[in-house]
Amino acid sequence: MLLAAQIATGLVLLIHIYIVLLETVLFDSRGKKVFGLTDEAAAILKPAMSNQGCYNGFLVLALALGLFYPDPVTASAFKTFGLVCVAIAGVWGAVTVKRSILFIQTVPAVVALGLGYLA
Repeated sequence: MLLAAQIATGLVLLIHIYIVLLETVLFDSRGKKVFGLTDEAAAILKPAMSNQGCYNGFLVLALALGLFYPDPVTASAFKTFGLVCVAIAGVWGAVTVKRSILFIQTVPAVVALGLGYLA
């Protein structure tokens, strides 16, 4: 069960690395397409999306520390914190932006949390 929890957390980490890239360095090309933005809307939203990408980068850091920190107690705390933050942000995104965010962010994070609890 521990391996399944680690794999699920790793998938959430990879999803968020992709999100960070979409919101920052790939925003002008791939990001605005994924988010369904016109060129005009993308130009207006670019600074805010970059800022959002920065925050998602901190979630990536928490998850990475949760997976790779050598002390298991500290690693577990980082992992739990990162996954709970992702789950909450996913619920908020589903309510305020697009319902599919619930399935892209919240569901994988909750699955990883559940598997971690069972491990």
